[in-house]
Parts: sequence; structure tokens; C-alpha cells
Amino acid sequence: MRTRTTTATAAAALTAAVALLLTACGGGSDSDDSGKDEIAGADTGASASASASPSPSASEDGVDRPEIKLPADVKNVFEGTKTGDPVKDAVLADNERMINSIDEAITVDAEEHPALKFYSKDNALVAAATYVQTFYEGGTTWTGSTRYYDREVTLSGDNAATVTYCGDETESYSKDRKTKKVKKTPGDADDYVSYNARMEKNADGVWQTVNVVSERGSGKCQP
Repeated sequence: MRTRTTTATAAAALTAAVALLLTACGGGSDSDDSGKDEIAGADTGASASASASPSPSASEDGVDRPEIKLPADVKNVFEGTKTGDPVKDAVLADNERMINSIDEAITVDAEEHPALKFYSKDNALVAAATYVQTFYEGGTTWTGSTRYYDREVTLSGDNAATVTYCGDETESYSKDRKTKKVKKTPGDADDYVSYNARMEKNADGVWQTVNVVSERGSGKCQP
């Protein structure tokens, strides 16, 4: 499981989050107690040129999207990507890109992470930035595979939607950013997380996440 650092105060985390929104993710301590919190979301500190899995194709809808690449040892598996409804499918595709954008910011050291602000805004963007920063402050990243499933979309008018889904982190592990040492731990109830994401369609046709609520150890997501 990817566990988060608890060393930073709320005020410090918020300051770091704001800095992250304006510049790059980076810096932090060498502690090995860090990881994942309440938003989906990653590295090895690999560069953006590392072997990676690209985000879903952006050419079909004509939107000029930033490319997202994850390191070769980081994988997100998304189930239920096609519903048969083109609007819901578009919502799910941008939900997937949002998750990948956060993990790219965690796992890839770069001067900027444009996808983070492209797919998240408002409360969701601040939460994502804060979450990403905890990995850098803790000197960790993650490796392995995370599965997202039971994904359902509820539309609210033409420009708003809610996506509920589950995350399985039993095969994703904390990794020391400096030594590259992987901390493998047995899976437990806390590896299962439920998410409720509020999304809004912007003027460019992108479904941005504006708020995310999550529950770690959720009974409804456990097998």
C-alpha cells in the first residue's frame, strides 16, 4: 500500500500545494514514511523521457491535451471504460487522465506538470497538489499497479457529472526516492479506497475534476 507522510502540518502542506501549482513538484526530506492519501493517484524520480504508458488518445475529440507518461514500473489499470454513452465515456476518459496526471506528478521529476492543472481545478487541484507534495516531503514515490473498478457516471445537465469508483492498491508499493528500495507490505483493508468525484465540463470540452471525496478501507470496495 502507498501510505502518506504525516510530518507536515496542514499549513505547510497548503503552502507547498500552492507552490506546486505555480512551479514543479520536487524537494523534500529523505524519510521513508510516506505515500498515498485521499485522492487517486506515484515514482521513481524518473525523467519525463522514461519508458511510459501514455494517457488515453486525445486526438478523437480534437482537444489539445498535454501528454501524460508514467514510468515503466508504474501502472494504472482502469476497468469499465466504455458505457455505450458517448458523454459518459468522455467523463470516464477525463477521470482516467486526472488520475494519471496526479501519478505523473508524483513519479516523474520535471520542471512542470501541465496535466495536473489541465484535469483538476478548485478544491480538487489543491488536494491533488497537497497529496503529491507529501511524497516529495517524505522522500518516497510508488511502484507497481493500481486497479480502478466499479466506475459509474451520473450526469447532471450538460456540463456536470459525478463519478464514483473504487481503487485497489494491493499491488502498489511505497518506494524510496533516493535508494529505490521498495517497501512491500501484505495487502489489507486500507488498500481499498472508494472515491466520489465531482466533474465539470469547461469551455474547451474537458471534463475537469473540481472536488473529490474518498474513504480508505471502504467496505463496498473490498472483495
